[in-house]
Amino acid sequence: MKQIAILGSTGSIGQSTLSVIEKHPERFAVASLAAGRNLDAAFEQCSRWRPSVVSMATEELASALEVRLREADVTGIEVVFGTAGTVRVATVAEADFVVSAIVGVAGLEATHAAVLAGKPIGLANKEAMVAAGEILTAAARAKNVPLLPIDSEHNAVHQCMRAGDRQEVKRIWLTASGGPFRNLPRSEFDKITVEQALKHPTWVMGRRITIDSATLLNKGLEIIEACRLFDLPPSAVKVTVHPESTVHSLVEYVDGSILAQISVTDMRLPILYAMSYPERVESDLTFDLSALSQLNFQPPDFERFPCLRLAYEAAEVGGAHPIALNAADEIAVEAFLERAIPFSAIPRTIERVLQATPETHPATIAEVLALDQQAREAAAEAIALAGRASSQISV
Repeated sequence: MKQIAILGSTGSIGQSTLSVIEKHPERFAVASLAAGRNLDAAFEQCSRWRPSVVSMATEELASALEVRLREADVTGIEVVFGTAGTVRVATVAEADFVVSAIVGVAGLEATHAAVLAGKPIGLANKEAMVAAGEILTAAARAKNVPLLPIDSEHNAVHQCMRAGDRQEVKRIWLTASGGPFRNLPRSEFDKITVEQALKHPTWVMGRRITIDSATLLNKGLEIIEACRLFDLPPSAVKVTVHPESTVHSLVEYVDGSILAQISVTDMRLPILYAMSYPERVESDLTFDLSALSQLNFQPPDFERFPCLRLAYEAAEVGGAHPIALNAADEIAVEAFLERAIPFSAIPRTIERVLQATPETHPATIAEVLALDQQAREAAAEAIALAGRASSQISV
């Protein structure tokens, strides 16, 4: 029986994780939950799963949850809040495995603390590896802690790499659906609406990751994550556009063999794989082979999707540049969702921030967070400057 700590329990990955636990009660149980701001969902999860610890985003939300639990006669749950609370959730003694699924860098400190506490990690949060992968992987090696990817592409790579030794791997191939605009002419990108960008052809995801998939920045973050998870140079991490999203990733070995991982597009499968590793557990997540009747692969268009080029450049430099890439993108995507900038301004904003980012390698999580904040401020300033310049031109 593995006791699972879930960072981001009310999000889509957190809910899928709870679904896996419910499906396999003989193997998994809930140790602790970090529920963020969703008070109603947190109350329901506490009532159903009875974690030893639950964390909320703020003290006010924690107090409100305590009141609701007391009124419902749900006892024995420690309610904490903030970053310290999330760290507490990730490091409770009874937790055997930690699912890191908090969006952005908000869960970074808790994930790092879990590694230092010797907890195996299931990484659904690629931003943690992008911003602090150098620190996390060094800590994981020192503590002999496995970092098991939950996102479908890296989980697929992990599965395929079990077929050979690391030195036998020539390169890996990350598949990308290409997003909703893979066939749209570049001249039309300024006209892309928020509603169009939020219609992903394959996956149902959160708003930021859906926009990142439309710009291919999400695949860029995955390039950086893959370099760090699998100790590969950027030149050995390739991207291929695969609209069917049937093949989740491929690993090419030095002898010319290419292994592909194929499965249903359901996040419960990589979650189950990570939580049960190194075993494989029977599930009903079966794949219909008739879906293999047509498979298309094509190279990505770096001209139409410059975020992919920017990600490769940031991966080469390392250090502060992946931090700036992720932070600037988050600010730019939010501005696009608020209709403050056009779709094509997202990569322009990121590039301006990267050009101003120093070549430095943070040694601590505090330094990572400081660089993240600087990049966010630089992105906001770049957007504001571009807005003022546009207003002057229109006048």
